[in-house]
Amino acid sequence: MKILLLGEYSNVHNTLAMGLRALGHRVTVVSNGDFWKNYPRDIDVSRPTGRLGGVRLLAKIYALLPRLRGYDVVQFINPIFFELRAERLFPIFRYLKKYNRKLFLGAFGMDYYWVHTCSTTMPLRYSDFNFGTKLRQNEEAVSERKDWIGTEKERLNRLMAAECDGIITGLYEYWCCYQPFFSTKTTFIPFPIVVGDEPKIAPEPPKQLNLFIGISRNRSVYKGTDIMLRAAEKVKADYPDRLNLKVVTGLPFDEYVRTMRGSDAIMDQLYSYTPSMNPLEAMAHGIICIGGGEPEHYALLHETTLRPIINVLPSYESCVSALTQLVTHLNQIPALRHQSYAYVRKHHDHIKVAREYVAVYERALNT
Repeated sequence: MKILLLGEYSNVHNTLAMGLRALGHRVTVVSNGDFWKNYPRDIDVSRPTGRLGGVRLLAKIYALLPRLRGYDVVQFINPIFFELRAERLFPIFRYLKKYNRKLFLGAFGMDYYWVHTCSTTMPLRYSDFNFGTKLRQNEEAVSERKDWIGTEKERLNRLMAAECDGIITGLYEYWCCYQPFFSTKTTFIPFPIVVGDEPKIAPEPPKQLNLFIGISRNRSVYKGTDIMLRAAEKVKADYPDRLNLKVVTGLPFDEYVRTMRGSDAIMDQLYSYTPSMNPLEAMAHGIICIGGGEPEHYALLHETTLRPIINVLPSYESCVSALTQLVTHLNQIPALRHQSYAYVRKHHDHIKVAREYVAVYERALNT
């Protein structure tokens, strides 16, 4: 197949492209590299700086459009698949629909259905937008609701979800928000990770837990890493000889991966039911994830035995308790590290995941 992947979040499309190419498909990734993360892509569509940046990007994309025709599959990372206002994307979407065979919308991050569902029917016990039946009122949550509800972004998302041939979700949470609206064309496929050989893990317990926390620029409160960091600092103060804490901020992906290697565990995504791309990348290196590992996530994967993620609830107390349990039971670390690698190899290997995408694409192309 000839496949076009538009946009990027956390290396999803670049990694998927590697898997699809390994299976013999022709793939083009067009993105801005997910801003400062600078993931690889075939065609760069980063927005130029300056007051006329949007105009210059729009001109570049319109010049590019003739090269984005004739694909068997076009997949959008998000309704905002280019760095343009939503109203600018309507005609581009219609053009791509007219001149390509099948279109798929990725549910991989922030969009209308995620924001709206978590703010209204609230099927999740907690999320980026709710604690139980209460709306979160932090600055980022309020801003995202204003950005996606009752706006052109909402209208674009609704149009694309209705008119695309399929919707592919990468986390349990996103599946939970799309499936009630589009039950027949919403599919869950785990995020793809390049999984190498199993890392060498010492059989004996370490003398201390080497803990890694990566903080995204301007999103610490929204992602909960502010609470996780406070919890880690508390446990470090309580057990100074049992915890080595490494904290980094705003690193490009390659440097992020290099920096976290050598760690035993990572804390990430306090408000998630499911590990996202960064903790999955860590687990592929035999690093334990302290974060989202709720039962619903394992159930969607049909995983009943291999459950290495140390699940925490969205509270300081839960993070302190989980981390204290680990630093006072260092003998558990070698087994959890082996299980973390095995989990990612079983469910997230990019070749396996690419085969699942191919099956979805082929079903659509054959109907």
